[in-house]
Amino acid sequence: MPMQETRPKGQLPRLGPSLQNIARTLEAHFLGKQEVIRLMLISAIAGEHMVVVGPPGTAKSAMIRMFARLIDAKYFEYLLTRFTEPNELFGPVDISAFRTGTYRRKTETMLPESEIVFLDEVFKSNSAILNSLLTLLNERIFMNGQQRIDVPLISVFGASNEVPNDETLMAIFDRFLLRVRSDNLDSYHFHDLLARGIRNEVMKITGAERSMRPVLPARELHALHASFDSCMVFPEEFLATYKGLVFQIRSEGISLSDRRVIKITKLLAASAFLDGRAACDAGDFFVLKHIWNNLDQSEILAEIVGPVLEAYFREHPEARRHAAAEVGLDALINEVNLIRDLIASGEPLSDIQLFSQLKSLNEIRAALQAIGTEQATQVGGMVDQLLEHVFQSSKFS
Repeated sequence: MPMQETRPKGQLPRLGPSLQNIARTLEAHFLGKQEVIRLMLISAIAGEHMVVVGPPGTAKSAMIRMFARLIDAKYFEYLLTRFTEPNELFGPVDISAFRTGTYRRKTETMLPESEIVFLDEVFKSNSAILNSLLTLLNERIFMNGQQRIDVPLISVFGASNEVPNDETLMAIFDRFLLRVRSDNLDSYHFHDLLARGIRNEVMKITGAERSMRPVLPARELHALHASFDSCMVFPEEFLATYKGLVFQIRSEGISLSDRRVIKITKLLAASAFLDGRAACDAGDFFVLKHIWNNLDQSEILAEIVGPVLEAYFREHPEARRHAAAEVGLDALINEVNLIRDLIASGEPLSDIQLFSQLKSLNEIRAALQAIGTEQATQVGGMVDQLLEHVFQSSKFS
């Protein structure tokens, strides 16, 4: 069947404003997490699952919970341990039915009847939990005794402090198509981090966080999934580039099964849909940075995908996601001004202070180069001047 370069119009729900509203709300609360937030939206649009991996205190749980609040869906959350029992996730056994010889669970308000699910420390679950989760995540089916239930699941979001290295856990890890890192922020984000963190804490204290209203009904996501075949059409040139990237990834020893190669196309189509585009472009390949099997592979994937993204954005500068770049650029400019004011104050700095400023300026310069806009380049010139000043200060102090 020949590939088409446009998708039929008028068959998809108009979710653009609601999705962008969710993104803006999350970005306003969580600094430096624009890509993680975009990937959460892509997961929900595609109906796929995502796990966020990172050290404690990097906003993994808070982001997922706020995301769930912004979608009017049946929500289920649970912290897993090796002692977690199936009834804690899937519901208790129906005793009255059991007395008549029928085995089934009461699934009301439990995972099998939920649409958005958050499983914290998902890789600490035991085999009894894993066996039931595997079919539910992949097939959207839950066997309640002899009854087969089609679950209304949109996406499962997992969180973990580490990537599993136990072979028994690899099957559940494989069900999470997207694997995303959430790290501590760089030093140049520190002042904005404090400001937003304090605001978030105030929201918790006052209860404002609990009163946050959803902006997207789950039924609209279900309607999108029912008509998502309209999104699954790709230009031949795009598919040729995708093929090249897949074989380059495999040549680096990164396992990528044919099944995952096909399912990733849903994520690419979801990225285009999120931007309101009728077809994918090379900018959507950023998704491939987040299909690693261990953390070491994330750097390899970035090196493979990076040149394709940069080449595309050089040719199509208007395609850069300016909203995310502007948020990052504002934080960088604020930090540069703070460092400049500190240096210009004339107060002597200790060697530790000078080293700290040198480290911050180098991080800022790398971030500005990644943004790549004209304004970022101008700010980069200021950073170079400050670096020279700090270097001279440390050299001759």
